[in-house]
Amino acid sequence: MTFLGQKPSTLVLWVVLALPALPLIGPLFGDDAQAFHRLLHPSGEWAARFMIIGMMASGLMLLFKGRQWPRWLVHHRRDIEVAAFVYAALHTLVYVIDRGTLARIVEALPHTEIWTGWLAMILFVPLAVTSNNAAQRWLHAGWKSLQRLAYPAAVLVLIHWAALHNWGSWPPAAIHFGPLIGLWAYRLWYWYLRPRSPQPA
Repeated sequence: MTFLGQKPSTLVLWVVLALPALPLIGPLFGDDAQAFHRLLHPSGEWAARFMIIGMMASGLMLLFKGRQWPRWLVHHRRDIEVAAFVYAALHTLVYVIDRGTLARIVEALPHTEIWTGWLAMILFVPLAVTSNNAAQRWLHAGWKSLQRLAYPAAVLVLIHWAALHNWGSWPPAAIHFGPLIGLWAYRLWYWYLRPRSPQPA
């Protein structure tokens, strides 16, 4: 059973992914400048959250071998990461409109919390553009190499979040990124550092 070419589970997932956007609709199209400015934090936080969930999929599948739910997460990772890009694009759009002029945007670029955000967004664009089967077939082995840009992009998002308010936002950033960093460490240990039984001659 499909609808618009998608399985019901995918459609339900996209409904869930869209739910955080509902409270943003009113301020996004309203006349209250302060309410519009306050969209910066939720749009950016949901972009980071969905990015983290998507990037945790491979590590969770390795950690919970044989379980079905990590397989489901891996299967729908692309949907989650596309949603992360949509929220990140909304976050960027709100920031540009909120700053008002190109001069004010350029003026803020030297700040760590700003240039890291812009650089992360630049890395997200090719990831989002190639997040489809056609691009995967066209790029062949290069597709996986391109997708590795997600790792430096995630580090930039972590710094971008932590550096806000004179580095006063590092506790929530650390809490959100902690599970992902832990899974990265586990994958590093599993593939390269764990003791292995000697191979028979």
